[in-house]
Amino acid sequence: MTFGNFTNSVTVDDTAEPCRSRGGQPTVSSRRPFEFDDLETQFDPEQNTLWTYMRQRSRPSFNPGLLAEFGQWQDDVVDARESGKMPIRYLVLGSRFPGIFSLGGDLDLFAAHIRDGDRAALVRYGRACVRILHRNMRSLDQPIVTIGLVEGDALGGGFEALLSFNVVVAERGTSFGLPETNFGLFPGMGAHCFLSRRLGTARAEQMILSGRTYTAEELYDLGIVHALAAPGRGRAEVEGYIRQNRRRHSGHCAIYEASRSVNPLPLTELETVVDLWADAALRLSEADLKLMRRLVGAQTRLLDKAA
Repeated sequence: MTFGNFTNSVTVDDTAEPCRSRGGQPTVSSRRPFEFDDLETQFDPEQNTLWTYMRQRSRPSFNPGLLAEFGQWQDDVVDARESGKMPIRYLVLGSRFPGIFSLGGDLDLFAAHIRDGDRAALVRYGRACVRILHRNMRSLDQPIVTIGLVEGDALGGGFEALLSFNVVVAERGTSFGLPETNFGLFPGMGAHCFLSRRLGTARAEQMILSGRTYTAEELYDLGIVHALAAPGRGRAEVEGYIRQNRRRHSGHCAIYEASRSVNPLPLTELETVVDLWADAALRLSEADLKLMRRLVGAQTRLLDKAA
């Protein structure tokens, strides 16, 4: 099987301005397609599948640099399809971090912005997240089936991100959770909107308010996880799913598009929830921020153990 491999080399922060020439006009980036620091991509032309893995060297969370790379990655996918360079039909996202899909939002950054009273920065971060998830939910407005590959735990924003995929394949033994209510906040980057449409408002609120951890098997029973795999067999399960369903690809794309039409989720709704989340974040007490910090510490110890 032949793969096209791309390695990464771009760093972006949440306050960076576009590079400009001496005349003040934006310059053309020298970044090559699919060239990133924290994302690894492989194209399988036999199955028309673009495999992408998060490969962060620090805490596996959605920091501003990774969010910027995801936006560029989505642009690259559209360009590759529309130019004919890669006839992508399936888009798969997983993680290279052992035992972790994603720990979600950048809690250290949240705490800093909250202490500074910087609502604009919180909103900017949240809206960057939901723009990416909304675009993913729409399959980038391309005939693409999106697949989340879960080979490790998905918490907070990591769980929210998976809710934007057409298909979620999870290994048995992985865990999913929305812990934000434990420190006085709520998941503001799509969980309520996505879960309400899948489970109904009452069940979505119950799941969010509980703050508990769910197993892959429990979410399979709820229809949030679509296929289960034995530990270490997640990628093989995705490959089998694609082989089994590729002849029905067009039909599946049409069904997902119809579902979006029947139960639409506008970007403005997601952005409104982000605004509510930012307001709630600024009401957190010092005790809440200490609990948030403890969670970061617990996650760091978990990462040290995994390493």
